[in-house]
Amino acid sequence: MKKEALKKIITKIFKKHNLSLLHSKICADALINAELVGSPSHGLSRLKMYCDRIKKKLINPNPKITIKNISKSVCHIDADDSIGFVAADVAIKKAISITKKTGIGFVAVKNSGHYGLSGYYAEKAAKKNLIAICFTNAPPAIAPYGSKKKLFGTNPICFAAPTSSKIPFVLDTSMSMINRGKIRIAAKLGKKIPYGTALDKFGNITTNAEKALSGVQLPIAGYRGSGLAWMVDILSGVITGSNHGGKVRDPFDDFNGPQNVGHLFILMKPNLFINNYNKRIKENIKKVKSLSKIKKGKDIFFPGQNKFQRLRQNSNKKIKIPSNILKDINILLK
Repeated sequence: MKKEALKKIITKIFKKHNLSLLHSKICADALINAELVGSPSHGLSRLKMYCDRIKKKLINPNPKITIKNISKSVCHIDADDSIGFVAADVAIKKAISITKKTGIGFVAVKNSGHYGLSGYYAEKAAKKNLIAICFTNAPPAIAPYGSKKKLFGTNPICFAAPTSSKIPFVLDTSMSMINRGKIRIAAKLGKKIPYGTALDKFGNITTNAEKALSGVQLPIAGYRGSGLAWMVDILSGVITGSNHGGKVRDPFDDFNGPQNVGHLFILMKPNLFINNYNKRIKENIKKVKSLSKIKKGKDIFFPGQNKFQRLRQNSNKKIKIPSNILKDINILLK
């Protein structure tokens, strides 16, 4: 299906679930972007989940989002149980506005929900010639190092910076060996997950996606990844006033209350300390790319280049929708 037609359909579905036209379009854009950049685990596969949570009054379709200005560079947003896409859209726009004026911006968000791909928001800042660091916490998936019980979420970290070209540097990574959305898709399709990425509930390494979902995901880099996931829980959960310490609800399985996910956006002007950022970032990238290659003819990509290529390649193609998701879409339209 062409992206324009799909956007109209998704917008219609969210409007049907009582979101405003503006908010519906924000949600549709984020979901379609995930599909176009090759991250279907954060795209249409989550549409039914969002709608289910709206129906159960766990996502507020008409939130009264409030912004508390703490200083000229710092603000705290209460998203009023908004869908995460809308809360993050308000937050990143506020952060960009603050940073353009003061040189640095800190925006914390509480009472939000899953907001999709962190890189989607960080890239917006990079395209405004700003550096961005984004944190958000997630439902329990990773066991703290030394434990066999999951507590931390996959808790992604994202860093974006302008490169003086059309393609910004965007590093968007979860603290787990594999993101939870990919495991869910593998479980639905009956496919295996890579070896060494998860344990079953008995603590055994498993490639079975269903067993992984009821078990524990392994962090990147062992105890270092566990520590980073903990750090993100503090930054996006503890200090924002959001759920933390394993209390973020799983959006697919836990319908006992809103998620209360937290986000933290930290932005700065790249020339805050120097006046020749563009020259220096070009030199930096050129140096890395000039290194001898493992394979001849294979370029060394900086984070974000692959995604940009996928977006460019897929933008004019029809988006393939799996039959089970197409079935969900047709039901949601009725």
